[in-house]
Amino acid sequence: MSSGVELLDLVTRWIHVIAGIMWIGNSLLFNWLDRSLVQGGAHPQTRKPVGTIWLLHSGGFYYVEKTLLEGDRLPAPIHWFKWQAYTTWLSGAALLIVVYYSGGRALMNEPSSIGGFSHEQATWIGIGAIVFGWAMYEVMQRFVAPRLPSIAALAWVIAFTAIAVGLTHVLNGRAAFLHVGALLGTIMAGNVFLTIVPSQRELVASVESGSSGLSAVSARAKRVSIHNNYFTFPVIALMVSNHFSTIYGSRYNWLSMLIIIAGGVAVRHILNIRWTYSWWRPALASAIAATILLIWVVMNRGAPTAVAGPSSSGPVSFADVRHVIDRRCAVCHSARPTDVTFGPAPAGVMFDDRAQIESRAARIRERAFVTRTMPPANKTGITDAERALLGAWAANPR
Repeated sequence: MSSGVELLDLVTRWIHVIAGIMWIGNSLLFNWLDRSLVQGGAHPQTRKPVGTIWLLHSGGFYYVEKTLLEGDRLPAPIHWFKWQAYTTWLSGAALLIVVYYSGGRALMNEPSSIGGFSHEQATWIGIGAIVFGWAMYEVMQRFVAPRLPSIAALAWVIAFTAIAVGLTHVLNGRAAFLHVGALLGTIMAGNVFLTIVPSQRELVASVESGSSGLSAVSARAKRVSIHNNYFTFPVIALMVSNHFSTIYGSRYNWLSMLIIIAGGVAVRHILNIRWTYSWWRPALASAIAATILLIWVVMNRGAPTAVAGPSSSGPVSFADVRHVIDRRCAVCHSARPTDVTFGPAPAGVMFDDRAQIESRAARIRERAFVTRTMPPANKTGITDAERALLGAWAANPR
């Protein structure tokens, strides 16, 4: 059964990554095209071109023209860009179910967090946060933004920040980061499904009937498409954050998350305005450097306080270390684990013999002693003294 779930996880993750690359790639490409189009050079059969551009790629020249086709016939075939977005969202939702919600292969709850929620309660909190954040965005952009765009943006940013910070206080840090990323991904997919594609259908119908008002329809779709464009960099960073325990396991992980999101938006914005802003290169370098520096500061300030070392001033024996690892770590990290919640030997790490343990001394110190993110939610009950013993040994293994 566990091997079947592992295979399902692999296949779903594979689909999710490939579809996500295609979707984000399209978003970046078309955003670049819109900002690079030049006036003139239109095809003789096009009456009202928005702009054109010549491209060189893969050994050939490509001519791209943007137009609203007002008064022209609808060409065929027309290639729609929607399934990449739908596939990315559906596979991402499936991953949350497979990894977090149904099988418990990754932790949702954190016993030491506010409220001490159970796995089931934490699951509903995660789902509720995604639904509420998406609904808040939809209300703001549909009903408030057309009249008061600044108020709509401010209200949603405040709500989003509250959700992001709140999740890091009630969920496991890794789960919180991924759910905030899932919230942004849901908004992006919702923009495609509820605004962009319907607007494109209306655009097609208008061309077929010869009606006017195409500019308003186009602008509505483009507005949320730009929103998606700004979300891309933060979503990518949040989705790969599960590999970095020093970030999501930090005492100030909520601040690291907000810095990552703000930094991604800032970098995306500078890249978007580089056609009209001559100082964009130093601005881009400054934004990247500031983001990295702030995350580094927060990581170091927010690192869990290391417990005191063993009372004995002598070296720690491997026998003592092996005793702790057998009781607290090898229940999962073994070729024959007694706890298969996370599958056999998570991340391929096994502690069945001395060579395996010694080869990962630095990693043991980092995860068990410095960040204290292992065991997950301390499910095996490792004590502060045992963490200190592992830290002291890993600093000078013998």
